[in-house]
Amino acid sequence: MEICVDARMVHNSGIGTVLLNFLENFNDEFSLALIGSERYLLPLVKGKSKVIIINTEIGIYTISEQIAFPWLIPSCDIFWSPHYNVPLLPIRARKRVVTIHDVYHLAFRQTLDRVQQLYSSMFINQAVSRSNCVVTVSDFSKSEIIKHTSVNPELIEVFHNGVDVNLFHEIRDSVLLLRTREKYKLPDRFILCVGNVKPHKNLKQLILAVKILQNSIHDYKLVIVGKKEGFRTNDPILLEMINNDPFLTDRIIFTGYVSNEDLVNLYNLASLFVFPSIYEGFGLPPLEAMASGCPTLVSNAASIPEVCGDSARYFDPNDPNDIAVRIEDALSDTDNNQYYIEKGINRAYSFSWKKNYRQHIELFNKLLSL
Repeated sequence: MEICVDARMVHNSGIGTVLLNFLENFNDEFSLALIGSERYLLPLVKGKSKVIIINTEIGIYTISEQIAFPWLIPSCDIFWSPHYNVPLLPIRARKRVVTIHDVYHLAFRQTLDRVQQLYSSMFINQAVSRSNCVVTVSDFSKSEIIKHTSVNPELIEVFHNGVDVNLFHEIRDSVLLLRTREKYKLPDRFILCVGNVKPHKNLKQLILAVKILQNSIHDYKLVIVGKKEGFRTNDPILLEMINNDPFLTDRIIFTGYVSNEDLVNLYNLASLFVFPSIYEGFGLPPLEAMASGCPTLVSNAASIPEVCGDSARYFDPNDPNDIAVRIEDALSDTDNNQYYIEKGINRAYSFSWKKNYRQHIELFNKLLSL
């Protein structure tokens, strides 16, 4: 079996995590061609003899990729696009597979500019129509793809993402934890939120909830993994509100870029993890938090209940008062926290990257047998 993968996004979050774990589990059982930058890919495939790298620095979402890909993609059995920016021209592959993690760009098209709307609508629909199989990451995402495109539901496969529980739950070096605390100027007790700063991540409601709690969480700060400068929201006055409010200015810490090692440490240092997103195809951060043994409080929207099950507490992401009440309850309910910690760790063990990898290989073999 000869598989070719568009691996240009291996250094990105989300899609990059899927690619990294696919490559980590690959064991030379077939021939694998990776399209992408050698500087990112070579260290990841060291010692794997059946891997070739087709070196390119062509960017994603470009006209150049559409012109070049029919020539870059070799003759192969399967071409796998881990994102919806699929080649539109004919390619030398017997079968095509595309992974669509979510259809946020269709479900929330009003948050995009006109060019983004046209691009995403065209490419997502072309991706489902040109592929022999569409892989997605949750039953929720499957239902959304069916709702917003003309895909044949029988062509969709659901493969949940995974989490390396051993990485997140191993005993952390106390010196490294202290260094991370000092690096980001973290207090002894803090609430952690991990996620990029797009509007659907719903940070506005979380910040409003923290404001509501200003008289009852004196010892806690809110730590948001990400840059304050990149903060975007449908409410343009929110940043101004933060900057002009002494309480919020004092209580909210934007970490900026965080390495993977520091992120693991942050999960292990946090008193509570909160995830207010209103739209997720899967949502890895809550699973990572649970794997770390951090009490987890999440939105009851989209795929999040599917991923977290009964191992997390929930709130209405559109109601800052409800978020505030649930945060206060979670911080004070120390008796039940251990219950949720144990449930969360057990839940995380049921999501395996090894299983995700085997599901992909079984799918590739199945397509070639048809």
